[in-house]
Amino acid sequence: MPDRRPTAAERQARLAAVRAEQRAKERRRAITIGSIAGAVVLVLVGVAAWVLIGAGRQAADLEAQAEQEIDGVEAFDGLTFNHVTTSVDYPQSPPAGGDHNAAWLNCGVYSEPVPDENAVHSLEHGAVWITYDPELPADQVATLEAMAANQSYVLVSPYEGLDSAVAVSAWGYQLKVDSADDERLPVFVQKYLLNPELAEVGAPCSNGVGTPA
Repeated sequence: MPDRRPTAAERQARLAAVRAEQRAKERRRAITIGSIAGAVVLVLVGVAAWVLIGAGRQAADLEAQAEQEIDGVEAFDGLTFNHVTTSVDYPQSPPAGGDHNAAWLNCGVYSEPVPDENAVHSLEHGAVWITYDPELPADQVATLEAMAANQSYVLVSPYEGLDSAVAVSAWGYQLKVDSADDERLPVFVQKYLLNPELAEVGAPCSNGVGTPA
């Protein structure tokens, strides 16, 4: 008997819980920064406040950009959701959805390539997968890895045979760029992370397979 798909109400409840956890992490981080700032001299407190205000403005600007279409994003329809035990010949490289392994990949940063079939399952849960050419300079790799900081649903890994410097994928969507500094990358993450269109959005991206750094 096939697994019951979650209802729209269940998906919304799960998504709300996951997003609440993400916001709580961000609040705790802000409180920690504020506490540290409070222990330093007044001038540093002023600097810290200025930084926090600037960060808030950047976040608001990012949200506004994510409401718009992103130039260069490809959309893929008709993706299947079957669980398989074999390898899958995906039409995209890296894949942006389709049949996948029953075990999802734990989100986080990986220094070695990861199995497509497990990563695709994580995409079904609402993750965004950032992949890069293994020859990408270390400073650009560090820029990509920073995008996974304090994010429970972001994967970062090298990808053999990539036809661009960087590719960022969500279920049904993909963007390829020539540099880790491309301003569209964080906008893509903002727009498609925990996409509420997905039936399994908010399902775990931990306690699966794989050991991120």
